[in-house]
Amino acid sequence: MNYSAKYLLIIILLLLPAVVSAQSFVASVDKNPVGVNERFQVTFTFSGEDINGVKNFKAPDFKNFNVLSGPNLSTSMQIINGAVSGSKSFSFYVNATSVGKFKIGQASVEYSGRTLTTEPLTIEVQQGTPQQKSSGTNPDAEIGDNLFIRAFADKQTLYRGEQVTVTYKLYTRLSIASQMSVSKLPQYQGFWAEELTSGQNIMFNTEVLNGKQYRVGVLKKVALFPSQNGELEVTPFEINVPVQVKKQRRGTGNVFDDFFNDPFFNSSEMVEYKTKSNTIKLKVIPLPGEDVPDSFNGMVGNFSISSSIDKKTTKTDEPVSLKIEIKGTGNIKLVNVPLLELPASFETYEPKIDEEINRSGVVSGIKKIEYLLVPRSSGSFEIKPLEFSFFNPAKKEYVTLKSESYTIVVEQGSRTSGNFTSKEDVKMLGDDIRFIKMDATDLRKKEKIVIYKNEFWAAVIIPIIALTILVGWKRRSDRLSGNVQLMRYQKAQKVARTKLKNAKVLMEANKPVEFYNEISQALFGYLEDKFKIPKAEFTLERAAGELHARKIDDKLITDFKSCAEKCEFARFAPGQQESIAMNEMYNESADVIIELEKQFSGRRKL
Repeated sequence: MNYSAKYLLIIILLLLPAVVSAQSFVASVDKNPVGVNERFQVTFTFSGEDINGVKNFKAPDFKNFNVLSGPNLSTSMQIINGAVSGSKSFSFYVNATSVGKFKIGQASVEYSGRTLTTEPLTIEVQQGTPQQKSSGTNPDAEIGDNLFIRAFADKQTLYRGEQVTVTYKLYTRLSIASQMSVSKLPQYQGFWAEELTSGQNIMFNTEVLNGKQYRVGVLKKVALFPSQNGELEVTPFEINVPVQVKKQRRGTGNVFDDFFNDPFFNSSEMVEYKTKSNTIKLKVIPLPGEDVPDSFNGMVGNFSISSSIDKKTTKTDEPVSLKIEIKGTGNIKLVNVPLLELPASFETYEPKIDEEINRSGVVSGIKKIEYLLVPRSSGSFEIKPLEFSFFNPAKKEYVTLKSESYTIVVEQGSRTSGNFTSKEDVKMLGDDIRFIKMDATDLRKKEKIVIYKNEFWAAVIIPIIALTILVGWKRRSDRLSGNVQLMRYQKAQKVARTKLKNAKVLMEANKPVEFYNEISQALFGYLEDKFKIPKAEFTLERAAGELHARKIDDKLITDFKSCAEKCEFARFAPGQQESIAMNEMYNESADVIIELEKQFSGRRKL
């Protein structure tokens, strides 16, 4: 085998795990446990980049179950940041005729010359239908089974000062309608907290939990450093999630009622659901009390230390720069400046400190410390090494590090010791005059009194004019800031114009979904700001009523409703965007907003 073939083989072996990990084939059910004779859905889902490469699906043996329908095939595709991914699902509707715990075996598919299999599922079958038993309960319970937050800690027992990472994940099988809002943040009593960096948008992937398939996204991650010993708690993280749920008809046991309870025939509604995570309990143990170094000041982690000096030969009163770098994993913000021992003839000032902290996972970083050393007498002097100690939780031991020692040769400078002024002497001078000019070599007579110069009056008048303009602008800004509703009213046209401008860009880029979203926000946001209507309370009927109350022309109100309804239809009717001309929609929306603004302006003048 030649070298080229060897290198090619190595590259293939290195890339193979990444390729393999990009595909998955999992099994899930829509409910578990189930009742006897209750219909439930079993789904086998392949996720990957090339779903067309999936072939030869083999269903498991549904022993102890009746297959009512299937396999039913469905596919989906999505493009995120240019990366194409999709999924292909094979679903079955089945039921069980007896009570007990039964297994659904493995399903398999072939993909890229490999055979992928699912994990077996265990289904618990109970007497009676769990959904019927809970039909009289709060509907929030059903939402809670399909949407919840879980908090995970990467360790349960840790040393004081050691990092523990807490991750909050959102599990959902429902459609989230719009922006989520935080109801209550977790409390980190007894911890130093560092928020870890994450993307602004929640990226969802797929996980199977208790046999059910969920879309899972990370809400937030935080690094905690306990500052006290004992049992500590992290309180729950609470958020409000608007979810889109189906309006269900009350069943009567009639087969036609069951037929019309199909989601195709049901309208949907938005429900504001409050969910919260579990409480995390952590056990914090104290650091060992034996063999504690004198230079230890509480740091826990794993660090290294380095030092440098800009010169080893200098003159009296000429500064020398000594730099120390402490880097590693741990709470770098709490690293104290090491104690520096200097010869008696050296002076130093407050060190300059810089920090670079990486919060992408385990907290790490660099603390840079720069000392400015000033020798006051000549000779050869030693700068002793600095000591820095920390506790390493992985090794369960204290570690002491030392920087380098330096020998500095100081030559006599231009000053002599007799006329040298030290820092202490400067402090004693107080308000006394320190410098007295002894000659008049650079003195000259002023030729003209300053108040007679044009530059003087320009320097006086221009600031007064600028100050007058600034005061007037500030008073107007304060009036607007004090009246939020007036400010929203005046900014409504500007916001709508910005939305329309964005919509035009999206139209030219042929992005219909984003285009109609911008048009909708331009139309609705304009009237929300004009009428001070909260977004959650805005409806077309209420907007039309407000327009009638302000005596806006009936034809213009009709045009507004028609334009808004067409826009909403285009947004929420899948596959219909192409039948509506985006250019026509853009022109109609712009005309409606312009005409409304004209009539609003006319009403204000009257």
